[in-house]
Amino acid sequence: MNNKLENKVVIVTGASKGIGAGIAKQMGASGAKVVVNYASSKESANAVVEEIISAGGNAVAIQGDMSEQSDVKHLFEETLNVFGGLDVLVNNAGIYGFSLLESFTEDSYRRIFDINVLGVLLASQEAVRLFGENCLSIRV
Repeated sequence: MNNKLENKVVIVTGASKGIGAGIAKQMGASGAKVVVNYASSKESANAVVEEIISAGGNAVAIQGDMSEQSDVKHLFEETLNVFGGLDVLVNNAGIYGFSLLESFTEDSYRRIFDINVLGVLLASQEAVRLFGENCLSIRV
């Protein structure tokens, strides 16, 4: 396997299952130090971490709801504490809901928007701070 990411620190949001878990495992297989972010599936996140470690990689699970600014800040602070920096952010966290139009509520809209859109902005904002001068400026 090509180790292009050898010793690079990678955060994968929403990495306890599905596509995020697959990305985290691939990052670990490519030599990265992986932060497996999860909102509520601690057991699943720990299983992803164990799989990465069992394959010879380095990973840690860190809880954080990407729709909450304090959780996002905590995720990045813990990443800095554990691995000393950040090289890559994979904004994967997202939710969806299928329901009939008449059962769709403002609260359900806000929950989806806050995770899928606001979470990307909050996480990207924190990442840019850690990337420093090596990061191209992003405008929104």
